[in-house]
This record gives sequence, structure tokens and C-alpha cells, in this order.
Amino acid sequence: MAVDLTSLNGKTLNSNPTPAAGAQSLSMTEMAGTLILRDAGEDLGREGILRTPARFAKAMDHLTSGYTQTVEEVVGEGVFEAEGPGLVSVRNVEFYSLCEHHMLPFWGTASVAYYPKKKIVGLSKIPRIVDLFSRRFQVQERLTREVAHALVSVVDPRAVAVRVKACHLCMMMRGVEKQNSDTVTEFSVGLESLTEHETQRLWSSLENER
Repeated sequence: MAVDLTSLNGKTLNSNPTPAAGAQSLSMTEMAGTLILRDAGEDLGREGILRTPARFAKAMDHLTSGYTQTVEEVVGEGVFEAEGPGLVSVRNVEFYSLCEHHMLPFWGTASVAYYPKKKIVGLSKIPRIVDLFSRRFQVQERLTREVAHALVSVVDPRAVAVRVKACHLCMMMRGVEKQNSDTVTEFSVGLESLTEHETQRLWSSLENER
């Protein structure tokens, strides 16, 4: 069915430079939410639906806020001189993301471990880095890799390993509809600089996840 994109539910798209007098501006994301509801057959004038496109747009702004930030911004001044060469691990950082293939949520935990060289990063900055990349349309493999590369860019560690464990609604609500499976992805940088014992310690520090 053809849809007039310039006027939806009494509102006009905000890209229109001269909307009709009294018309309310409609953002691109609100328009998308309105189109989804209309295509599903919903009554756009129903009380429970009236503000849903605006709520949808606000939620999407938050869920995709990673596009508006950089690693440097989220880390800020949270880089310090290393106190020693010992292993640093931050485990079970919860995250929520959106699958880029179906735009459905996937969620889980990310665990990060690294051997410092000259610098360390504040512990709270690792969850911020995870949030930065998870609040984008993602695939889990790339999310895992991006977190590792971000840590390399910030503190240039001897080695870093990232392990992500997640559940995907695109496998649970549709498709194969498997409810009890999860997906684990791993990525590492710099393992060639470690001894065999250090490599074992690095990976073992990420194993005891919830």
C-alpha cells in the first residue's frame, strides 16, 4: 500500500522546510515507528499508541548513542601509568545491543583481560568502551573485535583478550526459535609477545563467567 511520507497521523516529516501551519514536526525515527505500526495494522489514533512513535524514537536514540561518541571521549582522562606488569581482568560487563541483520536485541556479558605495558586504563572505562560499541547496530563478532582494538588504541598493552557471551532474539523469537542457546566469541591481540604460562593465565581469567 502506498503511503504519503510527508504526512503521517497529522504530523509532517521535519525535513520539510515549510510544514503546514499548526502541523507538528515528525523526526525520521518517529516516522519509522509510525510506519511500522501502520504496516502492522494498528490504529494510530488509539490512546496507547498515540505517543509510541515518540517513545520509540527516544529509545532508539539511547540504544544507538554509540554512533555519537568516540573511544577518546568515553575514556577521557582515565589513562594512568602502569603500577606493574600484572594481569588486569574485568569480567561479566553486561551489555545490550541490536543485531544489524534483523534490528532485534542481543544481550549478554563481555569480559576483558590485558597485560599492561606502560599504561593502564581506569576500570570503569572498560564498561564504557563496551557500551560505546554495543549501542550500535552490531554483530557479536565485530563487537568483540572492536572492544579489543579500542583497548589497544588507548593503552597499547602487551596483549589483550576479549570474550563475549550473548543471547540473540533473532534466534529466539523467530527463525530457528531456540531458547536455550548462547553464542561465545573471542578475540585477542599480542599473544605472540606472551609466554605460554601468561597466555594460559590470560584466557583462564575470562573463563569463570556467570
